[in-house]
Amino acid sequence: MVLSAATKTERSHPILAALILAILVAALNVGLWFVANLPNGPDDWHGPIPGFAFTAYQRYQNPIKGDVSTDPEIDSDLRLIKRYSPRIRTYSVLENPQVIRLADKEGLDVMAGAQIDTRLENNEREIEALIAQARRYPKTVTRVIVGNEVLFRGDLKPAQVMSYLDRVRAAVHQPVSVAEPFHIWLQNPELADHVDFITVHLFPYWNGIEARAGVTDSVESYKALRQQFPGKHIAIGEIGWPSNGDRYKYAYPSVSNEAIFLRSFFNAAKTNGIDDYYVLEAIDQPWKENLGEGRTGAYWGMFNADRQLKFPFTGPVTEDVNWPWKAIAASLLAFVPMLWFGMRFSRFRLTGRLFFMALIQLACGLIVWSATLPFNFYLSPFDWAMLILLFPAQIAILGILLINGFEFTEVLWRRSWVRHAGMLPPDPVEKQPFVSIHLACHNEPPEMVQITLDSLAALDYENFEVLVLDNNTKDPAVWQPVEEYCKQLGPKFRFFHLEPWPGYKAGALNFGLTATDERAEVVAVIDADYVVREDWLSTLTGYFHDAKVAVVQCPQAHRDFEKNRFRRMTAWEYDGFFRIGMHHRNERNAIIQHGTMTMVRRSALEGTGGWSEWTICEDAELGLRLMHAGYELVYVDELMGKGLTPADFKAYKSQRYRWAFGAMQILKGRWSWMTRKGPLSAGQRFHFLTGWFSWFADALHFVFTMMGLLWTAGMIYAPEYFNLPMQLFLIPVIGFFFAKAIFGVVLYRARVPCGWYDTIMASVASMGLSHAIARGILHGLTREKTAFVVTAKSRRMGGSSFAAFAPVREEGLMAIALLCAIVGMALHYGTNYVESTLWMFILAAQSIPYVSALVGAWIAHRAGDEAG
Repeated sequence: MVLSAATKTERSHPILAALILAILVAALNVGLWFVANLPNGPDDWHGPIPGFAFTAYQRYQNPIKGDVSTDPEIDSDLRLIKRYSPRIRTYSVLENPQVIRLADKEGLDVMAGAQIDTRLENNEREIEALIAQARRYPKTVTRVIVGNEVLFRGDLKPAQVMSYLDRVRAAVHQPVSVAEPFHIWLQNPELADHVDFITVHLFPYWNGIEARAGVTDSVESYKALRQQFPGKHIAIGEIGWPSNGDRYKYAYPSVSNEAIFLRSFFNAAKTNGIDDYYVLEAIDQPWKENLGEGRTGAYWGMFNADRQLKFPFTGPVTEDVNWPWKAIAASLLAFVPMLWFGMRFSRFRLTGRLFFMALIQLACGLIVWSATLPFNFYLSPFDWAMLILLFPAQIAILGILLINGFEFTEVLWRRSWVRHAGMLPPDPVEKQPFVSIHLACHNEPPEMVQITLDSLAALDYENFEVLVLDNNTKDPAVWQPVEEYCKQLGPKFRFFHLEPWPGYKAGALNFGLTATDERAEVVAVIDADYVVREDWLSTLTGYFHDAKVAVVQCPQAHRDFEKNRFRRMTAWEYDGFFRIGMHHRNERNAIIQHGTMTMVRRSALEGTGGWSEWTICEDAELGLRLMHAGYELVYVDELMGKGLTPADFKAYKSQRYRWAFGAMQILKGRWSWMTRKGPLSAGQRFHFLTGWFSWFADALHFVFTMMGLLWTAGMIYAPEYFNLPMQLFLIPVIGFFFAKAIFGVVLYRARVPCGWYDTIMASVASMGLSHAIARGILHGLTREKTAFVVTAKSRRMGGSSFAAFAPVREEGLMAIALLCAIVGMALHYGTNYVESTLWMFILAAQSIPYVSALVGAWIAHRAGDEAG
């Protein structure tokens, strides 16, 4: 084999190679942050701004709650505005009435507004106060506005508005108008006869237009209005672009887009002779969030709520001026983990190391982004509380992604398996270890057990015995035929009927240890439905000549499934773990021992306490216990025996529920082993802690789905309290969904010998178990014990279509609830906001496991019990 120079370098200098790769990925990270924050170059603006819409509230004030700004606060804001513009526009003379007095002091012109709405008595007070202020400050109040978007909101009829206008015009000397959007003036041209000038609001953002195109749209709208009303002066009462919030169609709120729009409009207005306009608004008003505009309402200011200018008027504009520090922080956070990975797993191919280092860097970048992005928003205490609760969930999602990514990397880009084990040459009879095969059964069809016994009788091995341990089968018609059959097979086959007997399967196996032939060195366990190969023992017992080996495990495989669609999809679903996950774990001597097709050194089994009866996953617990005792477990990926798949979806679900529940029992019972340095290696602790994270993801999926349904109901029925979720949470969740799906499909195609159809159907089967796993995890964490339910291998379900969905009632209800939530979001928000579209996508993605369960149950019902 000829190695390239680069390959020789990386193999001979792993530290140097890891350092180079880590630096390269960190540099790419900084480059991506740079590209994402490339400066935009709108035209420079030199000169004053004609006017600002001004609302006099500080960052944490809210007029809805009765807050009032002080004279020093308002005066400070007016002095700030005066540096950029000689004019302001106000909206109410009853709220903060001192604004006009203080503007007079600062020498600012005021276009004073009266707040007009459905409260007729309040309207009277506003109009009286407006008239009084206009008369008191005739030089400061140069124009008055009677109502802001009153017709647009539908608060009053046009005749009522025109009556107010006529009344004010008769009472003051200043020009009078009403402020409405462009289309309202076109729909109500008679308004022009009752005003001295037209005040129009132009917001291309709410037309869903991109920022640069919005400038042209605004100018054209102004010209169209001037053509429609040639005898009237036109003032643009509000024009602007938000710096943050929700995307609306093609309009994206950002600092750079606000700069692009305003600076471009200032220059376009100057070119077209438009000099009477007011930028909405001078200063961000956080209290306006969710007052009909979503998050966007808080971010229209040219200054933020801390009174800092958001962008310069000359030179390029950078979206996030702090991006270099964030990029460096992300690179530093990832650098040591990347370097360690590159050194520790230098045996991986270069592509694999680069891929996983990039994944580490991506995760660290998302952590930095998630931790800093909230500071771009004006968040309430409730928002911060939700962030504090959800941020650990974000970390958990990234952790699961890295764990799955590590498996993906090792399986695809290893150079070879380090701990590969295959079949051995058979030992001579005199060197064969004596094997005691234990077959535990409970209420199993006798004809099925007899097939298993026939395969054991045909073993090409001399030194073995078979103990059939019937555990609490009540009906003699079920267990007695098996007993008789054992007698027919000869002295190697012994039958024990245990009734009553505690401990479920573990209890029966522990009894088997007491009845085992004293010559036995190895105890083998198989399920009652398995047909084994003749060479199972002869080609594998040789591993026990090594005193360090305690277990030899073969895959759990299946037979007679090809013509049954349900059995076929479940068979390939099982196969994935043994072709992928078991190899991945075997690299660090951390396999999950299974209760079938397994052989155990008798002395190790008895010396560590036998089979544990406190957990319903006694097999997996035994494997962990043997590792803790310092033994090696050997995984041989050879199909030495095949059993039957679960007969129906109920059995399929109950088995996975049992595994998840038992896993949590083990996690709680052996927590100190997994979290403290001891006999278990770091790799073993890693796999036994993180190997169940995918199941934890199913539990989190259920919790998030419930939270999502409640949040959706809140957004629909109480939008003043519940916002559309920020992209901060939506993007990582969607990315995790796609990454996990891609990882799974790619690994299946690479490792499992089935076609695309079977890959997809196995995925459906796997996703359909999500709710059962979630219940198993949550119950396992909160309960001590549950009943051991034997997985049925023969048909139990009724024949009606309704009976098909009986095992998935909960999944059906969840699917219906999510469908209602999606419909509710579509009706209430539509697709105008990117966040609402993303939220509906997430709701749809959350429904996939529940729909998969329904599909799986229906396939099981239609497939019947046909095998073969």
